[in-house]
Amino acid sequence: MTAPLPAADTPIRVLLVEDDEDVRLGSAQALMLAGFGVIECGSVEEARAHVQAGAPLVVLSDVRLPGLSGLQWLAEVQAVDAQLPMILVTGHGDIAMAVGAMRQGAWDFIAKPCSADTLVSAVRRAADKRRLTLQVEQLRAQLEGRRGVESTLLGGSVLMERVRAKVAALAATSADVVIYGETGTGKELVARCLHEQGPRRGANFVALNCGGLPENLAETELFGHEAGAFTGASKVRIGKLEHAKGGTLFLDEIESMPMGLQVKLLRALQERSIERLGSNVARPIDCRVVAAAKEDLQRASEQGRFRADLYYRIGVAFVELPPLRARREDIPLLFEQFTLQAASRYQRAAPLVTPAQLAALMAHPWPGNVRELRNVADRFVLGLLDDSLLPGSGAGIAPSATGLAPPPGVAAEPAGDAGAPMRPLPQQLEDFERAVITQALRQHGGEVAAAARALGIPKQTLHDKLKRLNVSAAEFKAQA
Repeated sequence: MTAPLPAADTPIRVLLVEDDEDVRLGSAQALMLAGFGVIECGSVEEARAHVQAGAPLVVLSDVRLPGLSGLQWLAEVQAVDAQLPMILVTGHGDIAMAVGAMRQGAWDFIAKPCSADTLVSAVRRAADKRRLTLQVEQLRAQLEGRRGVESTLLGGSVLMERVRAKVAALAATSADVVIYGETGTGKELVARCLHEQGPRRGANFVALNCGGLPENLAETELFGHEAGAFTGASKVRIGKLEHAKGGTLFLDEIESMPMGLQVKLLRALQERSIERLGSNVARPIDCRVVAAAKEDLQRASEQGRFRADLYYRIGVAFVELPPLRARREDIPLLFEQFTLQAASRYQRAAPLVTPAQLAALMAHPWPGNVRELRNVADRFVLGLLDDSLLPGSGAGIAPSATGLAPPPGVAAEPAGDAGAPMRPLPQQLEDFERAVITQALRQHGGEVAAAARALGIPKQTLHDKLKRLNVSAAEFKAQA
């Protein structure tokens, strides 16, 4: 049975397995002086009960022991928890034994006699690794505990709560939807959520980016063609509208669809049938249309850049996605998720964000929105960034008039957006304070005392801030 994950601030103890009483005493004293709690055992049989999946432990074991040897026990420990660091110590080993142990999964291999500094240094590195592993597992468990729309569209801001509520309501219908949002805000993610949480989830989700496609190629993509319809058409091709039968057709950047193709799409949607290129046979279609645009289609239709009749045909319901700079309180949770995903993808430990790094993330204008944040998380996991997490060039950071970075919580306006209204400073500072506090509560499973220690403030002060910011610690206990 898997033990519940420990709180993020649970200290990592050392399970010391050594049959020589004098050596065990000396090692235990050195480790306790370094601040570690130590569980002393004289054999594997005695130590075995302490090894459980998710235990906040580092195993430090002699190789030569009465009964089962430390090297033989390694495989058993790995079977219980493959991420549990195990350090082997021996005075009888050689290079071949060390290499073999490391290949079997040992964290480190120390030869006797060794100094106290060497021992403590190895254990401290293993403990840091174990702490990170447990924190990653805890955060992953929290994220996996989310269900439905909430598991896909993350964020605790009021803006995202509204988006989730609207998406949840629309997902249960087959109404056509237009999604508005800047580049990188997650329009396709919302479209997939509408599909996967709705009655059409058993059929295909078919995506087509309308930007940059020549009209003749886009027509083939949408409607398909018969063999011999044009030079190079050697076989029948099923178009996106047919392929989405019973499912959802997602038209990204629909504002860039050529006018001639807009006419044909409108006719297909009105008649619910299409004719492949090179064919006179009408074929029925049955799909929900979800379109995405970076600009107001109604305004574009008034300016003659988009057909008004198509706008009114697909514009049944609308979802507007806020830019990341308008919901900065969501940045810690989003970055946390992207870091975990990147760590899993690249087989790396998920590093923890420092308060200074979080301040940099909160202050950045994020012209690339959530997509840019995901890329930063990838580079963070790969170790390609400095302590600020944001490269000085090429990251889309808009320079200020003074050349200085904005203070934490104050958004530098993106280039070309100088006329946009800036939120009042007190509101921005309050959003930043709320984000830092919720991040601490999330990492410590809603334990106010532990979060206060991590933030370096008295427990009562944190209680006062929670009340003022209308943040509930109980919510994070429920997620833990």
